[in-house]
Amino acid sequence: MKKRFFVIINPNAGKKKAQKDWVILSNLLTNNGFQFEFGFTSGRLDALNLALNAIANGVRDILAIGGDGTFNEIVNAIISQKICPSTDITIGLFGIGTGNDWCRTLKIPGDYNQALEIIKSGNTFLQDVGIAHFENESKKSSRYFANVAGMGFDATVAKKVNDDKDSNRSGKILYLKNLFTCLLKSKIVNCEIKIDEEKINAEIFSMSVGIGKYNGGGMMQLPNAVPDDGLLDITLIKKISKFDVMKQTKNLYDGTFIKHPSVALYQGKKVEITSDTPINLELDGESVGHSPISFEILPNALKVFIP
Repeated sequence: MKKRFFVIINPNAGKKKAQKDWVILSNLLTNNGFQFEFGFTSGRLDALNLALNAIANGVRDILAIGGDGTFNEIVNAIISQKICPSTDITIGLFGIGTGNDWCRTLKIPGDYNQALEIIKSGNTFLQDVGIAHFENESKKSSRYFANVAGMGFDATVAKKVNDDKDSNRSGKILYLKNLFTCLLKSKIVNCEIKIDEEKINAEIFSMSVGIGKYNGGGMMQLPNAVPDDGLLDITLIKKISKFDVMKQTKNLYDGTFIKHPSVALYQGKKVEITSDTPINLELDGESVGHSPISFEILPNALKVFIP
């Protein structure tokens, strides 16, 4: 029996590129014999709800056309639903977002034909998923992530980028502009961090916890991360001068910034963070809340199409 796909399109992704290119992609799918239904998102959590409805209707193969935020919502649907084991469902992504950082780690090409060949091949991979527990407006909340969680300066920049996206502005140049404007207002936060049984007290500028290597549109914040090793990788950027941050910006893209004395790398299965003032949190580029924050790893919980 042929697979039945459900395609979720975020029409605003990539400065509305997803909307413009849907005719091309739908024709590609049809011409290659795919049986599919589809739905468009129009706001936050639409991708999650579309995925939940598709799964409830028996769909076990989902394709996303959008960016890391769209992908994150679908991952949350797959992991949170109780109809079937999460690994009964397979997800593929045509990356058309601002960052496309999940695609970078798993080497998913941006070319539509090449990405489609990956889905046609049926090659799959079980990757880990993280779960974050945090506060949002004094309410406790939880959310899954498939790539990277960022705190401190990282989350501040992500929030500014998301505000710009809501105003229909995006792009790598804009991200770099936000990086430097947010830097001027950045603050160091005193944190107590527990990684498994190790306790760390430090003044933190920025922190990343993740499964994938990249965030922020190609910045290799977690260069040693392996998506299926059952571990969270952690990068701490401790107290650092604004001048040093500016000097290290180019090194963020190849991971060599980790040689700086203010940077420390860790791995663990559980991470807990408390801070003397709230430290903001983003998950896969989506601004979600603030400290206190904790993370856990769900090994091999997500089935994805890969080269």
